[in-house]
Amino acid sequence: MKPESLFGLALGIAPPWYVKAAEFSVEEGRLDLYLDFERGARFHCPSCGAEGAKPYDTSEDTWRHLNFFQHGTYLHARVPRVQCPRGCSVKRVEVAWARPDSGFTQLFEAFLMILMREMPVSTVAAMVGEHDTRLWRVLRYYVEQARAQEDFSDVQKVGVDETSSRRGHRYITVFADLERAKVIFATEGKDMPVVAAFKRDLESHKGRPENVQEVCCDMSPAFIAGFEEFFPTAQLTFDKFHVARILSDAVDRVRREEQRERPELKKTRYLWLMNPDKLKQRQQAALESLTRLKLKTARAYQLRLTFQDFWDLAQEDAESFLRKWFFWATHSRLEPMRQAAWMIRRHWQGILRWFISRVTNGVLEAINGLIQAAKARARGYRSNRNLIAMTYLVAGKLQMELPT
Repeated sequence: MKPESLFGLALGIAPPWYVKAAEFSVEEGRLDLYLDFERGARFHCPSCGAEGAKPYDTSEDTWRHLNFFQHGTYLHARVPRVQCPRGCSVKRVEVAWARPDSGFTQLFEAFLMILMREMPVSTVAAMVGEHDTRLWRVLRYYVEQARAQEDFSDVQKVGVDETSSRRGHRYITVFADLERAKVIFATEGKDMPVVAAFKRDLESHKGRPENVQEVCCDMSPAFIAGFEEFFPTAQLTFDKFHVARILSDAVDRVRREEQRERPELKKTRYLWLMNPDKLKQRQQAALESLTRLKLKTARAYQLRLTFQDFWDLAQEDAESFLRKWFFWATHSRLEPMRQAAWMIRRHWQGILRWFISRVTNGVLEAINGLIQAAKARARGYRSNRNLIAMTYLVAGKLQMELPT
């Protein structure tokens, strides 16, 4: 059997296509395979699918293929435009080994996608000797194709949070299906229009806004207004981890203000932000000695610890506890804690809603960890478009139909 025929079998080339010639360069480490179609061949019309379309003219194209051992392999073919017997306009035929407008064969793209799931795109680009811009196009194409097949008709519980995309207060907002623990939408920004964009995307994937029963988010006025307008039947639960962060930040503000007069508070930030059971024995001893000094920071710390008991209460006891804690905090003469207490008061019902919905953004915290880990490995991304594509790849649980 001729080498050209062997290569044809290896590539899975079917008539009227065949491998016409093969050239191998040891010096360049390159294999070039030249494909052609048989004389008198007829094709299906790319527009209507009619058989018997005649070639009108041809143009030469080249595609990068999987390496032949360690050698780069390239396919070359003169691809015809055809005249349809039914009178359709002259169109270029689609070849079986590559998708339209791609400089890679489908098998090479599948190989790239496998690598890009595990490694930064720039690293994969260096491995295969291609510019990473070309690889990003491939990644975005398969992500978009997989997302087009998504069905959100059963989405009922949604979590939303923003994550930083780069320095300078640049953000993307991520929406997750809390029951399936997957990203279902990501977009630039963190204001009210992102909720409107989520609604449009949900509807384009067979979802219905009225099916969304529970939404978990932080206390962002933009998110609150967005969900009240575009998802009026959904119930808002304010994320318990966000509430905890507000109280921790308030304790730290008290500490920073007090350490101007109490130098013993310097370099103790970590002690006040952690729960006692999370501290090492040496740190627990240091914290106990500080709490005996009647510090303002110690009082703020006790307010924070006491609030944590709120989440363990029975539903019927929750609001009574919250009222007592609110009175204590607002009469503590600690301005940061007073501000935190009033923030909680303004979002009272959304915090109490947790005892009914039991939803949190813990799923989104884990997803954000995946996103930031991917961003760190890649040392950042040149555009939010790339970050969003990678977000879907690592946390979207997409069902990708890669060529085999």
